[in-house]
Amino acid sequence: MLGHEEIRAMITALGTGIGKDDFDATKIRYGKIIIMTDADVDGSHIRTLLLTFFFRHMNELILRERVFIAQPPLYRIKKGKSEKYIKDEKEFTKEIMRRATENLRLEIHSAGNGSGSKSSLEGTELRTFLLNLDEYEQMFHKVERRLRDPRVVEILANIDLHLDNKLEFQEEANLKPVFDAVMQLGLKPEMRRDEEHSAHAVVFHDSTNAERSVGLALAAQPEYRRFRALARALSRHNDPPFVVVKNEHRETQANWIDLLNYVKNEGKKDASVQRYKGLGEMNAEQLAETTMNPEKRTLLSVRLEDLVESEEIFSTLMGEDVESRRKFIEDNALDVKNLDI
Repeated sequence: MLGHEEIRAMITALGTGIGKDDFDATKIRYGKIIIMTDADVDGSHIRTLLLTFFFRHMNELILRERVFIAQPPLYRIKKGKSEKYIKDEKEFTKEIMRRATENLRLEIHSAGNGSGSKSSLEGTELRTFLLNLDEYEQMFHKVERRLRDPRVVEILANIDLHLDNKLEFQEEANLKPVFDAVMQLGLKPEMRRDEEHSAHAVVFHDSTNAERSVGLALAAQPEYRRFRALARALSRHNDPPFVVVKNEHRETQANWIDLLNYVKNEGKKDASVQRYKGLGEMNAEQLAETTMNPEKRTLLSVRLEDLVESEEIFSTLMGEDVESRRKFIEDNALDVKNLDI
């Protein structure tokens, strides 16, 4: 690392020196050291390398809270003469939903329960429903990554199922509806008993013939629990088909996925949306306004809250022990959030 010209130039600029005998944090020439990288995976890698450098060689600067991470915006939405910078995906979705629902109403005809009742959502209530629906879609895909079959995930969305905690998985009768539904899909499931935990699981094979299980291991995952909680929260209004009413124009959406896509497209209509993958995509004025201006920028302070845990994770991911790194990746692969493919 110290052989890189850029690193040597940075050490010289900071003025603290380096090494056990020469490093002196009091000689730092700057009030803040701000790491600013692209908002993509490559940028994350560079930021991790720099954080490793500061953790290993200038730890005192982190303890003195001198190291920061800049938060350049991920999106810019422009409509006419007005423009807005959005920091992340979550805020982007909120802004899109706000724009889409300004003059939109949702009619839900609950024919499925035999009552033929009709309800209507608009304003804050509609935005809350749509934001929950957006998170539900994310959790749906996370559970799907573990089961590799969206049809099985759809089965688990049934709020009448009693499959939310360990006690409920101990009752074979609670898994029988899942077994029957998976059987109807032609997946030839097996009801398997987990002797160690006195529980049951429905086991089937995915399209690659790999074994998948609806059991305690799945129920222990935070995304599964959140998926089930959202399914219950949405159940009152998640009753397709949906009728979207905008300026007296009515359009029917067959299911919740179509509804979500329709609303997102409405929120982006007549607006220019730019996603910044790299800082180089911004012109000088945009960069100054969003990321460099002390009055407007957002900085994350790098803090060392657990030295032992930090040492362990840096050694695992950035050290020379390949086997430890491989095991970490294998254990956490399904939980990854951002992956460049």
